[in-house]
Amino acid sequence: MNNLQNQQPPRVKSLKVQNFRALKELEFKDLTPLTVLLGPNGSGKSTVFDVFAFLAECFELGLRRAWDKRGRAKELRTKDAEGPITIEIKYKEGDYPLITYHLAVDEKNGSPIVVEEWLQWRRGSRGKPFRFLEYREGKGRAISGELPDEKDRRVEIPLKSADLLAVNALGQFEEHLRVAALRDFITGWYVSYLSADSARGQPEAGPQERLSRTGDNLANVIQYLAEQHPQRLEEIFEILRRRVPQIEKVLTEVMPDGRLLLQIKDAPFPHPVLARFASDGTLKMLAYLVLLHDPSPPPFIGIEEPGNFLHPRLLPELAEECRNATEQTQLLVTTHSPFFVNALRPEEVWVLWRNEQGYTQAKRVAEIEQVQEFVKHGALLGHLWMEGYFKVGDPLVNEGLLSY
Repeated sequence: MNNLQNQQPPRVKSLKVQNFRALKELEFKDLTPLTVLLGPNGSGKSTVFDVFAFLAECFELGLRRAWDKRGRAKELRTKDAEGPITIEIKYKEGDYPLITYHLAVDEKNGSPIVVEEWLQWRRGSRGKPFRFLEYREGKGRAISGELPDEKDRRVEIPLKSADLLAVNALGQFEEHLRVAALRDFITGWYVSYLSADSARGQPEAGPQERLSRTGDNLANVIQYLAEQHPQRLEEIFEILRRRVPQIEKVLTEVMPDGRLLLQIKDAPFPHPVLARFASDGTLKMLAYLVLLHDPSPPPFIGIEEPGNFLHPRLLPELAEECRNATEQTQLLVTTHSPFFVNALRPEEVWVLWRNEQGYTQAKRVAEIEQVQEFVKHGALLGHLWMEGYFKVGDPLVNEGLLSY
């Protein structure tokens, strides 16, 4: 099993959450490369999105900063719930066995602590899973090597404090290859909050490879693509021209004071206009295309409400762009737009709602009675959703559980 060929990009296969705000106990199984969450306001879509952001920030910024940023246990823990906040993902990396990563966080004396953190997998088709990393409050042990086995020796490696994540700490060492792979995967996540206003800025000149989470360095990334990947940038412009026909090209110009101006050239006019005068929809579509056509894309991308400021007719095409991008990355999208949902498949869509106790529930659309049959006969998911066929997650339908 050595020298495995990792032809497929890494994927999150499932997510299980406990005691995270309205997510008292929620599980998403068999996640597809493109997963879309829909439901009414307050149903928990953004909270699920924030689970991924929280985990990524725990690795990037540290648990304490991610915890404090969200109001600590008082705001993060499900109301009237006891026990730690728990996040568990099952993750597949190429041909390696499925890995389960479990993280339980609580608060002690006003500070966050890692109550429990472990990694486990099962080598081969027989035998029970075993944990090759297991920690509690900064103390624990791990097995090193590319293919840790239950027969291998576990080494005690204490951490400096109880708020440190063991995967983040040990993943920096070459001998912990599987731990390092998971760390690299999570630190590479891109959970975006793209804003047209942010994209209008005039940053300091200088090429940058990766779009920021707000898109405020869009001009820098276009500068990078123009210098290093001109063919890829032309492909992005060609797609943009198909989506927004009057657009001819996008330009960057370094000003004498070192700022970088983003300019958009409309085909009918001789001179480009500054990005700050371009439409919100044009800038957001450009930012999404730059993100989805990244020459070295993040392993996981989260996009919240892509329908904002975009013409409804562009949304099915954006959904197709998202699906095409899954050849190299995995996407999680939240939306309120039936036009975006119209381009999706039943297995890709989850509908969320809140029960009588106020806790988020979720159901895959493919599991809703009659939906598959309607789709086989040509019905579009967005239309079925608007007509009430999903029965759950509709603010105008009394579901028996909760009348929104």
